[in-house]
Amino acid sequence: MPENNATSSGEVTVKEVTRGSTSGSELDSKEAVAASLSNNSSGNASRNFPRVNTLPPDILSSDKFMPPSSQFKLERSKTESRHNNIFAEEAAQIFDDKIPIKEKLSLLKRIATVKDDGTVEFEVPGDVEPQALGVRPQNVYNELDDDPLDAAELQDIPPLQIVILIVGTRGDVQPFIAIGKRLQYYGHRVRLATHSNFKEFVLTAGLEFYPLGGDPKILAGYMVKNKGFLPSGPSEIPVQRNQLKDIIHSLLPACKEPDVDTGIPFKADAIIANPPAYGHTHVAEAMKVPIHVFFTMPWTPTSEFPHPLSRVKQPAGYRLSYQIVDTLIWLGIRDMINDVRKKKLKLRPVTYLSGSQGSDADVPYGYIWSPHLVPKPKDWGPKIDVVGFCFLDLASSYEPPESLVNWLNGGTKPIYIGFGSLPVQDPEKMTKVIVEALEITGQRGIINKGWGGLGNLAEPKDTIYSLDNVPHDWLFLQCAAVVHHGGAGTTAAGLKAACPTTIVPFFGDQPFWGERVHARGVGPAPIPIDEFSLPKLVDAIKFMLEPKVKESAIQLAKAMEDEDGVAGAVKAFFKHLPCRKTEAEPTPVPSGFFLSKCFGCS
Repeated sequence: MPENNATSSGEVTVKEVTRGSTSGSELDSKEAVAASLSNNSSGNASRNFPRVNTLPPDILSSDKFMPPSSQFKLERSKTESRHNNIFAEEAAQIFDDKIPIKEKLSLLKRIATVKDDGTVEFEVPGDVEPQALGVRPQNVYNELDDDPLDAAELQDIPPLQIVILIVGTRGDVQPFIAIGKRLQYYGHRVRLATHSNFKEFVLTAGLEFYPLGGDPKILAGYMVKNKGFLPSGPSEIPVQRNQLKDIIHSLLPACKEPDVDTGIPFKADAIIANPPAYGHTHVAEAMKVPIHVFFTMPWTPTSEFPHPLSRVKQPAGYRLSYQIVDTLIWLGIRDMINDVRKKKLKLRPVTYLSGSQGSDADVPYGYIWSPHLVPKPKDWGPKIDVVGFCFLDLASSYEPPESLVNWLNGGTKPIYIGFGSLPVQDPEKMTKVIVEALEITGQRGIINKGWGGLGNLAEPKDTIYSLDNVPHDWLFLQCAAVVHHGGAGTTAAGLKAACPTTIVPFFGDQPFWGERVHARGVGPAPIPIDEFSLPKLVDAIKFMLEPKVKESAIQLAKAMEDEDGVAGAVKAFFKHLPCRKTEAEPTPVPSGFFLSKCFGCS
């Protein structure tokens, strides 16, 4: 099935440097576009995805796109060198919620540089300590802090009306359908609000549907083309701004409006959301209902690994990377969020960034991945759960076409290659590379056409089978190994099927999963899409065919056998749900952190 893990926009690159080194860089026209975007007269936030320029909107003109000039330079300081303690002092201020937004903008101008490739680079002195960067001490997680519910307790919870707000592609929607079905099993009414593209998918699963704004095909194409960061030209700005506006403005109706088709009334008692919903915490605040955020990539600061949208080599900068990403996101969406808060939600505008370090500490998070792949960090507390991968059983009801069954039975297990919902820039060239790599390694292959248009062969080949929509939980069991973009859901399906895995990340958190797969010994180092080539694909296939790699994949699959991520998610949701009081309003949830677009994460 098409699936995208365009989990989020852009990347933040953190460069380890030695004492005293510094650099500056001028913004090109793409940064000027983004700057004007964030200052658009409509009052909305920049771009569809809030990975924005670090320039304050009051510096740049919003009615024209200015060429590169010295005024766009993100200056590190007025001198050519800067001592470590100066950097540390500035970095520590990023964590200070009392600093006005304009000062924080100025701070980021000194620390960060927007690069031509859509990344944000900032320097971490080589010998700096985490404490010097303003990283607050964290309590060490103790499993005894967790208080899981048993099945009897779940049955005793009074019926709730629960809305699940999901933004992304089919791969993002799928695990939440599984969660919704389990909630429904326990007697709760579940509405899954997502893009209209997936209405049939949701209704067929037996859940109620409500349409959210935004078109995932437009979002995916934008993310691939621009690396999730800046539009390539002014013509794209209105499209992307309207996408984001449509999403945010559709959230409140999704929580309280009657069913579009039946007219049956609905009002959410609780909200489940993934971070790409943008305004989910604000809607929860306005409705005074609890919210629980579930996600397929790390979004809570930790000292064990950097933010997936950053590239931090130095452990001292790991926690800082989360705050840098948080801040950049907030600077990109604050005008649109505040516009909705005032006009739609009747709430006061938010002046300061609370961030992951601030008031949203009361919002529980559930992470949808196997602890056998990425264990829960020791500095994550009891409000944060790693619940396991959430699988939706599609294999049991799937009837494969006879031609596919005959082809599979006609030879050795094939290698699956596909990139789900991600559009490929040159599908003909990539298809040729894939076919040649399979021929060189003597392997049969299944090519998933997806949204990228792969697998169109000039002449049919007995060793190649091209397909469209096939459930991964069925297909991967028929495969010897898999090559894909690294979406969390696709990664999970491959690992569950004990398939050695090669990840070809396009952007977002996909490199993170590629690195985790490689570290676990079940696949080669990831091949970034810009580096995809015949020699690298050949080497990757040979790596996956090594017996020791297959054995590692089998061991990981066995470790995951007893996990039930859906049950874990449901238990986590109810464990953190405030006690319902008779004739009393549910506990309000602070607006907290305004999460980034991490589009297509599963």
